[in-house]
Amino acid sequence: MRAAILTLLAEQPRHGYEIIREIGERSGGFWRPSPGSIYPTLQMLADEGLVVSRDESGKKLFELTDEGRATAEQQTGTPPWEHFTDDVEPVEHDLRKAGATLAAAVVQVMRAGSETQQSRAVDVLNEARRSIYSILGEVEDSEDSPASAESGEAAE
Repeated sequence: MRAAILTLLAEQPRHGYEIIREIGERSGGFWRPSPGSIYPTLQMLADEGLVVSRDESGKKLFELTDEGRATAEQQTGTPPWEHFTDDVEPVEHDLRKAGATLAAAVVQVMRAGSETQQSRAVDVLNEARRSIYSILGEVEDSEDSPASAESGEAAE
């Protein structure tokens, strides 16, 4: 957590929730730190003299001190969030992203949709769930070719 925060603050000052969002985006959604892990780490960095905060429109804006900048520059290797995606297949990443964007759309329908729209969304989601489960029941050929599965070819 410490390395991620130092890396992000070396780029620009940020609010705590901006740090959370940025880590989530840069990790492709595989690492979503909670406020309960971000804010204590920011406090620890402040206690060490690496970070200072100031109020900006009622929110705390965190930035590195000169010592914090020197510490951030000493960090080597890949950014911490990349460790979460090293072993992830691109298709798995795409599937996770598609699921997350679907969930965001559902939240929007829950918040802003009429009762009729919400009812239609329930029908769409139930059909999508059935369709996704049916994919698991398909038999793929030995080459695991997506084209073969889509065209309905089955292994003999």
